[in-house]
Amino acid sequence: MDIEQLLQRYNAGERDFPQIKLCDTDLLQLELSRINLSGGDLRQARLGRSCLALANLQQVNLSEAILWGTDLRGSNLSQAMLRDADFSGAKLNQADLTGAYLYKASFSGANLAKAIVQNALLLEADFRPTTDQRTDLGKTDFQGADLSYANLSGANIRQANFSQAKLCRATFNSGIGQSDFLADLTEVNLQGADLSYADLSGVILRNADLTGADILGTIFAHADLQGAIMPDGTIHE
Repeated sequence: MDIEQLLQRYNAGERDFPQIKLCDTDLLQLELSRINLSGGDLRQARLGRSCLALANLQQVNLSEAILWGTDLRGSNLSQAMLRDADFSGAKLNQADLTGAYLYKASFSGANLAKAIVQNALLLEADFRPTTDQRTDLGKTDFQGADLSYANLSGANIRQANFSQAKLCRATFNSGIGQSDFLADLTEVNLQGADLSYADLSGVILRNADLTGADILGTIFAHADLQGAIMPDGTIHE
């Protein structure tokens, strides 16, 4: 099936297109909300500015796909293959990314507020802000996810859940002059998280919960830890 046939059938009211193959295809600025593309192969597809809100993208392969500004609010991306996908400026509010493979994916300026990203693999993922918009991870659920070597500099991470997550050598520090934003981890849940050798210098960790977290080699220089619960259960003054 080519894109013209897909659009014709979609506009006629059909929504189910599982296992579809649309590799290296232009799907720009299209209305495809509630579509079912589960198990499909969309490697290197270009879906910039399209609307896939509430879509079923479970186990879809979107490796190296371009999803700049794509509307994926409430979509199901669980178990999806998203290696090197570019979600810059995308809307992923309340999306389900459980168990997704997101190695080196880019989320610069994206909105993942209240998304579920449990047990996902996000090695070297990029969450840095764009020139005019910070990445929103507020209340996002990263429980058990692997964010080793990820770059979360300047992101809004307030009240996110990183319990049992791996953040080994992740960086939250943009460096002087590199960003107008400080990573905000106010009230974040880091219970049992692996923060070994992570760079948290200068970030906001007010009232964060680090109970049982691994902070071997973690850098906290100039971080705001007021009211934070430290790994040993003591409250930082």
